[in-house]
Amino acid sequence: MAIVSISLNLFAGEKIVTTSDGVQLYVKVKGKGTPLLYIHGGPGSGSYWFEKLSGDFMEQHFTVVYLDQRGAGRSGSAQDQNYSLDRMTLDFEEVRLALGYDSWLTLGHSFGGVLQMRYAQRFPAAQKGMIMLNCTINIAESACESWLPKAAEFVGETYTCEGDTVAMPHRMGEFGGKLREKDLFWKMGSRDPETFAKLDQISFEIEHFNGDLSRYAMNYPEYWENFKPLTAKMQMPVLYFYGKEDFMVGPEHYKGLEFEYLLLWENRGGHVPFIEDKEDLEKAILSYTEKYKF
Repeated sequence: MAIVSISLNLFAGEKIVTTSDGVQLYVKVKGKGTPLLYIHGGPGSGSYWFEKLSGDFMEQHFTVVYLDQRGAGRSGSAQDQNYSLDRMTLDFEEVRLALGYDSWLTLGHSFGGVLQMRYAQRFPAAQKGMIMLNCTINIAESACESWLPKAAEFVGETYTCEGDTVAMPHRMGEFGGKLREKDLFWKMGSRDPETFAKLDQISFEIEHFNGDLSRYAMNYPEYWENFKPLTAKMQMPVLYFYGKEDFMVGPEHYKGLEFEYLLLWENRGGHVPFIEDKEDLEKAILSYTEKYKF
């Protein structure tokens, strides 16, 4: 596995890792303690808002690796438009090797759960533990059982899922547009109409924010696979933090998880605990680190 280069930027902790297929990835390393890779969701949300909202707490307990995935945020795009799941997870492994870590924890949010699961499947020795915050590990299930029917309910319609993953991205875009027209999208995962707007405001601070990943990722069928059966084979300790009002992932998405070492944490809120439930989120993470001695 060849790493083309790793170079320092002008600011402390910032690096550019050039992958084996020539994509320049933005990486920032801050904090102390066990290395932890932040795997952002979206797809394509970038790592900046997590650093800004949760960095002070996280960096007291972990050496946090903030990575903007290929085609997202401050990272470059793939010239061949390769945003496959295997290529994305290979990026994680190349970053780990470039930074010189024997292994690390990962923390995924939302769509990041799918990336964590494939990464664990392909490189089982790399992740010593997984923190999964409001993560989907079966996008089709999240869409079919929660996202689409709840969005339809909010706009005064009904939706019956037929399990067609080809049509689901289109239907999600269609209902997402209707929610935004009625200024109701916030209900999908928050208590406050301003919560998602705050995330957008933070992302707008990044000039020339790269949005290629968000345009291409969901067209790959492998992202729609059901990764729940793999949980029975995973040996690393897992924190699965979920929201009872998180209709983007589904308040019952935790059902069917079979991790051998699982700390299951129910939160009464939605999809963005970094803003709305910071105290409970921090309590969950500390409970996880104390339980599994990280």
